[in-house]
Amino acid sequence: MSEQLKRINKYLSEAGYCSRREADKLIDAKRVTINGVVPEMGTKVAISDEVHVDGKLIKNTKEAFVYLAFNKPIGIVCTTDTRVEKDNIIDFINYPKRIFPIGRLDKPSEGLILLTDDGDIVNKILRASNNHEKEYIVTVDKPISQTFITRMSGGIYIDDLKKTTKKCEVEKLSKFSFRIVLTQGLNRQIRRMCDYLNYEVQTLKRVRIMNIALDTPVGEYRELTQDEFKELSALLENSQKNYQAKSTRT
Repeated sequence: MSEQLKRINKYLSEAGYCSRREADKLIDAKRVTINGVVPEMGTKVAISDEVHVDGKLIKNTKEAFVYLAFNKPIGIVCTTDTRVEKDNIIDFINYPKRIFPIGRLDKPSEGLILLTDDGDIVNKILRASNNHEKEYIVTVDKPISQTFITRMSGGIYIDDLKKTTKKCEVEKLSKFSFRIVLTQGLNRQIRRMCDYLNYEVQTLKRVRIMNIALDTPVGEYRELTQDEFKELSALLENSQKNYQAKSTRT
């Protein structure tokens, strides 16, 4: 009976080393070898093959996955490449297992980010078509008008990206602060939206991702509860079904 083959990016993902997207970057940078040979993108591996990243053997074990909710401080960078950034999230948390962030939260921002060693759940959450909610509290440099709230919620054209942001929920909280719920993850999206309307972001904090709420002090993390993970899995399953149903209609 022949061994089951898996694409190298899936193998690294299931091994808990990184997401498939990050694996593709590692392969492209020629930092991955299979039995001592640098593979091409899409190469398949068997369970008996030896896969190394930067010379380190990666074993595809089936240990229990880790799911963390972390309150990222300002100044910490969401990268797994500890060779590039001194103030990276991996060194800051110093978790005993190799984990990686799900998505990003830019350096000047703070708040909730999820980390895991489960590559498959990373792919499901990052899939833009799933429309997962992310909630932020933002303060700006001048008084917030009703026009600002209306225009932010209706969608803003981002010139350098050549696209208009999706409609979203925006609520004024005080003279200088508002709450916003996004269902897409464009790079520096909120800052770009505010800049378009001639407002400058002073502070930006993410307080929720889907059903997971920020409830730890800055710089600390906790494991997701069983109930949180069960609800998260259900949301991901439903959104995946909706995506597949939509795909069959187009």
